Amino acid sequence: MQELEQNAFLLHARPYKEHQIIAEFITEQHGKVSAITYSGNSVKSSKKALLQPFIPLKVAFKGQRNLKTITLLEATAKSWNLTGNYLFSGFYLNELQNKLLDELLPMPNIFQQYQQSLTQLAEQQPIEPVLRNFERHLLDELGYSIDFSLAFACSTPNCHYVPEQGLVVEQLNTQLPRYPVEHLQAIAQNELADKQVMQTYKRLMREVFHHLLDGKPLNSRKLFIKRD
Repeated sequence: MQELEQNAFLLHARPYKEHQIIAEFITEQHGKVSAITYSGNSVKSSKKALLQPFIPLKVAFKGQRNLKTITLLEATAKSWNLTGNYLFSGFYLNELQNKLLDELLPMPNIFQQYQQSLTQLAEQQPIEPVLRNFERHLLDELGYSIDFSLAFACSTPNCHYVPEQGLVVEQLNTQLPRYPVEHLQAIAQNELADKQVMQTYKRLMREVFHHLLDGKPLNSRKLFIKRD
């Protein structure tokens, strides 16, 4: 296979065979790419140091479709300096992409949105709007956009979210979470200054991604819990 050279960020890396690592990247032209690299003593320490999150990279791959070999790995700029909850938020964005994106499915909009989100986190902008904005873009790209039109036509004070259906009219005698219609309207119009609106937005997104992840927990969320 011809080599693919492009901009990328590391999402995750894990040991593979002896002196080998599987690295998963989000790339500008080809979406998520998994590739093998070597970690033995013969590998320059500078190359090993590049297998860290939040470093803008130039990478190239060759080999089979499902698991390639890294032939080029260079930094194109300094790493984004994230600390505390901003760092954990970056890990959260990485984990969402790594678990939900398919291999070699181009996602140029997500790549650009991810870069923008890292910039905002490095600038220590308010975390919640940054995360919700990225989540919403990710849902759009995955084909799971939330249709908020019901919130403007609903005669009940609340709506529920039902997987495969989206927002539905409030039902009696149900344990489904309730989302105030006025909050959903504000979310649809990107009016997010109210803290209660942001809490509703967070609850809604958590429910949506819980379904997409088949109920599997995210390790990055545990970091927030430990810090709190």
